[in-house]
Amino acid sequence: MRKISKDTIITMKDFVDEKHEILHQPIEDLRLPATEEDLAELQAMLVYLRNSQDEKLAKKYKLRPGTGLSANQIGIAKRMFAAKYEDEKGQSYEYQLINPKIISHSTNIICIPEGEGCLSVNREVFGQVPRYEKIKVRAYNEKGEEVTLSFKGFASILMQHELDHLNGIMFYERIDKNQPIINKI
Repeated sequence: MRKISKDTIITMKDFVDEKHEILHQPIEDLRLPATEEDLAELQAMLVYLRNSQDEKLAKKYKLRPGTGLSANQIGIAKRMFAAKYEDEKGQSYEYQLINPKIISHSTNIICIPEGEGCLSVNREVFGQVPRYEKIKVRAYNEKGEEVTLSFKGFASILMQHELDHLNGIMFYERIDKNQPIINKI
């Protein structure tokens, strides 16, 4: 893996493939406080998400669009991820989370009707992934502050997908092989 700095532009060649062992093992907590290197990597991950959601930049750098990126997806064994998404009202959100953990969740289960995708998976995967409708996450932000955040709907799904990466779980491992469709589309 190449060294990631604050000026690095992450591209698709930086991603590890779904078969890579780093995606199938739990990542240990990052030692705090985060180093300049840790924060530079986290910032570069967020910049990837911004670039991938910008039509011109995505085309220029041949990026697949993404809303979340965990460090192990680019070969870095550190418990951190970046997320960037818009809610149903068009409000934009960005997160850089270190050592995130779900501390509570709803009992209601939801899914993305068309199924989930992943920047480390270069194939179509059939099936829906059951996720908690609401979660509460405790983590450290890029400023080193402990934060407790609540997510619901798509944001909850996104956070669970990235947390699964850090726990060594690929989204397709959560699809019920006997009933891959939870909700009729």
